[in-house]
Amino acid sequence: MSVTTPSLTEKPFVNNQGEANYQEKINLIAEKLKSWSGPFVIISHVDPDGDALGSALALKRVLDALAKDTTLVMDAPKYLQFITKLGELSPPIQRLPENCLLAILDVADLQRCEGVPLEVVGSAAFTVNIDHHGTNNRFGDLACVEPDKAATAQMVKDVIDALEKTTKRSLWTADIATPCLTGILTDTGNFRFGNTSPEVLRDAGELLQHDVQYVELTDRLQWRHPDYFKMLGKVMGTVEFPLNGLVALASMDKKMIAEIGETEDDSSDYVGLIRYAEGVKVAIFLREKDDFTKISMRAREGVSAQAICMTLGGGGHVAAAGAKVKGGIEEAKKQILAATEAELRKHQLL
Repeated sequence: MSVTTPSLTEKPFVNNQGEANYQEKINLIAEKLKSWSGPFVIISHVDPDGDALGSALALKRVLDALAKDTTLVMDAPKYLQFITKLGELSPPIQRLPENCLLAILDVADLQRCEGVPLEVVGSAAFTVNIDHHGTNNRFGDLACVEPDKAATAQMVKDVIDALEKTTKRSLWTADIATPCLTGILTDTGNFRFGNTSPEVLRDAGELLQHDVQYVELTDRLQWRHPDYFKMLGKVMGTVEFPLNGLVALASMDKKMIAEIGETEDDSSDYVGLIRYAEGVKVAIFLREKDDFTKISMRAREGVSAQAICMTLGGGGHVAAAGAKVKGGIEEAKKQILAATEAELRKHQLL
């Protein structure tokens, strides 16, 4: 697979249209996975979330059940490690094995891949791209991108269902269904977000039929280190409501991190909390890093977080997106509020 790196001046790609032949693509992926005799390497994006880990882990476990040679390259965050088993995750690798099928899951931008150097990605014998971000440019030898799906794990479920048909084997187990459901739960906010469709609920219900310990799973997904709650108090102390209260904005700067200590990146948690402020259309969380500030955004119906973040070189979904801005909190705040104001005016909300 050839890999092209977009230039800094290139307009970000976006296509929120789904696959015209979605099930056909899923069947093709299942057939390729079934027939591939070489090794498999599975990777996802930096700062993996529940969907990245859940979809990758479900795919690895079903391929293991088919006696395939699989390597899942990922560093799981601590709050998700309970769904993994000892030895299932591998550290970063510098080269791909010969005749390797590379499965890239939940990655909209190849530059956000983790575990394999970007310059090595193109050396795979075959690359499968499964994702639900509209900003995915459909890279790879076989790409299936479906922005209408709530999670990549939902698409992996469809692949496993197709594998059952093509192999004529019963493949679903609790060990496979649990990470798959984890991806769906985390990307739908436990079925609270706007991407919770009847299809999502049906898929979740089918996964529960495979002896998933649902109460234990949903409880464990909420566990956080005590330092998270110390940091939460400081983050909530930064909340402001600019642009006539249509925006909720909170931040975490280097000083706070130095005081509490380095914690896991819980940006989705913090931005998810402030989005519930009454009257808010857009929630923004800024996390200061060494030489840039990470932006996490959530938007309600009628406003596109994706469009806002794309103006800053980021991307994601219409309802949830992110970007990075070079510099500190104040510079990031200036740029993201200007882009957000433009989007709100576009929709005549200001």
